[in-house]
Amino acid sequence: MNINNKAKGFVCGAVAAATYGMNPLFTLPLYEEGMSVDSVLFYRYAFAVLILGILMKLQGQSFALKKNEIFPLIIGGLLFSASSLLLFMSYKHMDAGIASTILFVYPVMVAVIMFLFFHEKVSFMTAFSIMMALSGIGLLYKGDDGETLSLIGMLLVILSSLSYAIYIVGVNHSTLKMMSTAKLTFYALLFGLSIYIVRLNFGLDLQVIPSSSAWVNILAMAFLPTVISLVCTAISIHNIGSTSTAILGALEPVTALFFGVLIFGEQLTPRLMLGITMILVAVTFIVLGRPLSEKFGHLFVHLLRRH
Repeated sequence: MNINNKAKGFVCGAVAAATYGMNPLFTLPLYEEGMSVDSVLFYRYAFAVLILGILMKLQGQSFALKKNEIFPLIIGGLLFSASSLLLFMSYKHMDAGIASTILFVYPVMVAVIMFLFFHEKVSFMTAFSIMMALSGIGLLYKGDDGETLSLIGMLLVILSSLSYAIYIVGVNHSTLKMMSTAKLTFYALLFGLSIYIVRLNFGLDLQVIPSSSAWVNILAMAFLPTVISLVCTAISIHNIGSTSTAILGALEPVTALFFGVLIFGEQLTPRLMLGITMILVAVTFIVLGRPLSEKFGHLFVHLLRRH
């Protein structure tokens, strides 16, 4: 492989992960301006659909769907959107950096789902990685001073990760498996919008974007963690493969933690750092393991793992 192409793949993989990790950077200021979770996600999904649709049109990609793809896309979109909703709700109860790290255990959940429902063999390394991830979550849950994180926040982000894991398995075992990442994401976002439309009383409770800074945050949230991340992810997979790109995904929670500590004053103790490291290492081992990496590598790095 050309060295320049390989370097390009690694750079784009890092950019894809890091831009997604910026989610809390744009979300938390919107909460501070009084916007609700549902309004924030409605605008995020709506603008992302618009931007992604324009990008697909410019690239000449088809929007056509087969009949047997519509129902799986509706179910997938609802799971996708539920994962986003649960994650963004968890930001109200716990540090966004910690929530982003716990969310990152979805490959571990995929491994468990495959074992329980599809009789996938679990190697010693996979079992060890699952135990390591659970231990890491345990360290995050209880702080150095004996205080625990919000149980509601923990449950919300774990359910968010589980929803996304089910989405990944569902896509891989349906007619959507061979659909392009851009089209899959476009329709997942489009059908996922329905959750917020219903929760916002069919638009009657939708809040007006309150300020110019809020407009900047919403557009940035729709553009960077979606379009930029999508394009860079595709380039990275093409140049270095899905497994390497998935491993670079560890930069997502790291980026979220960085901004959380630097801008929002979130605390990062030695105990939390150990728990975070254990989770990142465990997920890396899971992604590297076979046969899961062969089956799910391209889905692990699917945009809006990525919520």
